[in-house]
Amino acid sequence: MQDTFVTIARFQYSSEAEIMKGRLESDGIQVFLKDNITIDTDPLVSNAIGGIKLKVLAKDEDIAREILQSIQQYSVDNEGEPITCPNCGKTHIELYSTITNFKSLVSFLIGFLTGTLPFSTRYQYKCEDCKTEFPFKN
Repeated sequence: MQDTFVTIARFQYSSEAEIMKGRLESDGIQVFLKDNITIDTDPLVSNAIGGIKLKVLAKDEDIAREILQSIQQYSVDNEGEPITCPNCGKTHIELYSTITNFKSLVSFLIGFLTGTLPFSTRYQYKCEDCKTEFPFKN
């Protein structure tokens, strides 16, 4: 049973999965990616097949999960410092898209097809603690 692979994470893009794979392999954990070639060939099927599966040996599952949880999952600035919320001062900030309704989706698609993107950024930061939204900064 210890020689079987178990899925410990799923990713929409292969670049994310490859970074995590490299991190785990640097600690001597054997890693296997499933469906990465399929998604690299056609990224639109990622959600349909459940993303790229990051698998490790069952005996390494606990340590691999611990390593993945130790990796910073929140937004950082260009110097690598955590972005702080202007309202509460905490650093649990995530980047999200503001394309949330049909009108903004159509506007995005028209801009994409006509080559006029990006005139304005359609992203915001959001604090997970106080739910404050503030503009995307490059």
